[in-house]
Amino acid sequence: MNGVKAIFEPQRVLLIGSSKIRERVGMASPELFKSVIYNMRKFFREKTCVLDADGKYGYNMLSKLPETPELGVIMLPPKQSVEHAEKCAKMGVKALVMITGGFKDEQRQQLLKIKEEYDVRILGPNTIMGVINTANGLNTTFERNVMPRKGSIAVISQSGGVGACLLDWACFYNVGISKFAFVGDKIDVDDVDLLRYYGNDRKTKVICLYMEGVKEGRKFIEEARKIVKKKPILALKGGITQQSAKRAKSHTASIAGSDEIFDAAFKKAGIIRVEDIEELMNTAIAFSKQPPMRGDNVAIVSNVGGPAILAADAVAKNNLKLANLSEKTKKKIEKLYPGVDATNPIDMIADARAERYSKVLELVLADKNVDGVLVINMLKSCFFEPKDAKVIKNVAAKYPNKPVVDVPAGGEDFALVYNVLGKTSVPLYNLPEKAVRALKFLRIYGEILEKH
Repeated sequence: MNGVKAIFEPQRVLLIGSSKIRERVGMASPELFKSVIYNMRKFFREKTCVLDADGKYGYNMLSKLPETPELGVIMLPPKQSVEHAEKCAKMGVKALVMITGGFKDEQRQQLLKIKEEYDVRILGPNTIMGVINTANGLNTTFERNVMPRKGSIAVISQSGGVGACLLDWACFYNVGISKFAFVGDKIDVDDVDLLRYYGNDRKTKVICLYMEGVKEGRKFIEEARKIVKKKPILALKGGITQQSAKRAKSHTASIAGSDEIFDAAFKKAGIIRVEDIEELMNTAIAFSKQPPMRGDNVAIVSNVGGPAILAADAVAKNNLKLANLSEKTKKKIEKLYPGVDATNPIDMIADARAERYSKVLELVLADKNVDGVLVINMLKSCFFEPKDAKVIKNVAAKYPNKPVVDVPAGGEDFALVYNVLGKTSVPLYNLPEKAVRALKFLRIYGEILEKH
């Protein structure tokens, strides 16, 4: 088992902390230690051992362990963390996750020396919450009972705070996650290592990356170029202004670099850049559920006029096109429903229910002039009911090469339809503009695949 694989797929994990030590400023505390123990014992389906530097929980000496773990998770202040890292490496531990931060340059160098001498891989320090693997239940976070459901979105976050926000989002909206890595200072295991691992991970369909800086730009681009042929990589870059770049350096010991350079590197690598946390998750959800869009032509099927017009505006703003439906498609729709004008965007009128959605959506998806479809189904001011949304999933499944996104616009309407479609292959958005952006990124990936 190589080191990076040992971080996510260990058979045995050793949790190292203290039931007494509490830093005045720093993450090390009995509460953090106890919470990680709790999560690992609750979720992890392999073997968990505990070493308490002060002897209250589990073992108090490494020599007493019955067998060598593949992974050690260290939650101590910097000085003690370095000491225990060396002891773990000497006994043959394959990888270490260093939760706490505050390491001085000298201590980072000590960790690198341990890595070189014993061939142990180190994630961190300053990872804050370490790693999650939903496939085996590995969860080194200290937020009790926080565990996303199994899915196909993998995350790499250089920031504990941004990562925590993404994790909270995933749990709140029940978004499926495959792997999660909080990378911290990246003294050893970095974006390239994790991209390579995620790229070969069968559970992962899309990779999300929050980064503030990168150590080896050329390697990063080369690895990403290989991976985007198989699965998309989405990137949110922090530290794009001079002031925030300075803060990023002190935050995760990262050199943020010129934003123009990063932008060019992302394009060269085929990485899709997003603007904020919400867009990162919205786009990842689209990629985890729908195929890339192979052309620019979008059809809009709606039960209301105004939101459909706003969606059409957003299509133009995002450099996509409104599909010109064939005359055959238009005639079929208008013959079935004489009160409906089948010009795109199609307003099926406020009394549209499951049957009308099913037949119109089927005709639109079958049209060769259509590359992707945006569906709007509002409940308020309309006859549409949440259960009617099931037909959208059923019809979309017949056309697996054309993406379909759904907009139950608003708040309560969104929640009601989400209860019906949230776990299906149809991504949902609460505003038309967000759904159009998702289609735009699906189109960008379609173009990337054509080039690569």
